[in-house]
Amino acid sequence: MKNLSIIEEFVLLGLSSDTDIQTVLFVLFLGIYLLTLMGNLMMILVIRSDSRLHTPMYFFLGHLSFLDMCYSSVTVPKMLKNFLSQKKTISVWGCITQSFFFILSGGAEGCLLSAMAYDRYAAICHPLLYTVVMNRPVCTAMVSAAWMTGFLNSLVNNLCIQSLKFCGPNIISHFSCELPSLFPLSCSDPMANTILLAGSTAFLGLVTLPLILFSYSKIMFAILSISSSGGRGKAFSTCSSHLTVVLLFYGTALFRYISPPSGSVLQRVVSIQYGVITSLINPLIYSLKNQEVKAALQRTLHQQMCVFGVRNGNRMFAL
Repeated sequence: MKNLSIIEEFVLLGLSSDTDIQTVLFVLFLGIYLLTLMGNLMMILVIRSDSRLHTPMYFFLGHLSFLDMCYSSVTVPKMLKNFLSQKKTISVWGCITQSFFFILSGGAEGCLLSAMAYDRYAAICHPLLYTVVMNRPVCTAMVSAAWMTGFLNSLVNNLCIQSLKFCGPNIISHFSCELPSLFPLSCSDPMANTILLAGSTAFLGLVTLPLILFSYSKIMFAILSISSSGGRGKAFSTCSSHLTVVLLFYGTALFRYISPPSGSVLQRVVSIQYGVITSLINPLIYSLKNQEVKAALQRTLHQQMCVFGVRNGNRMFAL
């Protein structure tokens, strides 16, 4: 606790020091953030309101949408504030808190993506046993395990950072407080923390990624054995969305947290990819490539329009 009180705040350099560019970036990321919230919130509401989507696949998708909202909300609001502020600072405890929730959300999302891959494997490779294997208690246990894994991973890494001394400089070459960006600012040796972070990230990747690869290898063999081209196309369409999200998320996140911290522009762009863009495209990918979601959205909009029409009709009749 005393070690962290040597300096009281960090300065976030962000993405650019040019005022005009910062204004453009503010408008851009504000639009991305609002679309992220609306897209993921729409997915949650449609899944909850339509009984036809009360299946394991959409149960996981609803939790993924909620995680994406949390993931994006950890860093983007502070980044938007800094775009318009002359003093782009964050307190030490605020920085550590932001890092804690960022790692928690990222770790939980990685575990949830592996659970979704196993769900698709069970649905395509073992359709007769699907309702038995992926029952509600099992799905709930998978989601709970994803949250708990993300929490423990974040807790361990953020507790260990309290052993470091920060006595200056306090300038972070990033737009958020990710742990790899904090290590170079430490006056004490951060080697143990760096190894712990890289090791825990690699461990999560080695636990979840092989499960995803195993699931999709089995799915590919099952798809190739389908005789009708229409059946193969439907199966490919169902799984290609999830695989696209997995490749984008895992590729950029593993690169960021395993590679040595440098504060380069490339690392900031990579952080934007898995911390901001992925949360935006998840609902777009699942809604645009999924006929069931499209149909459910149309039914929900139609029901709301009917309710709105009935209410207006009642008001006019009362008048």
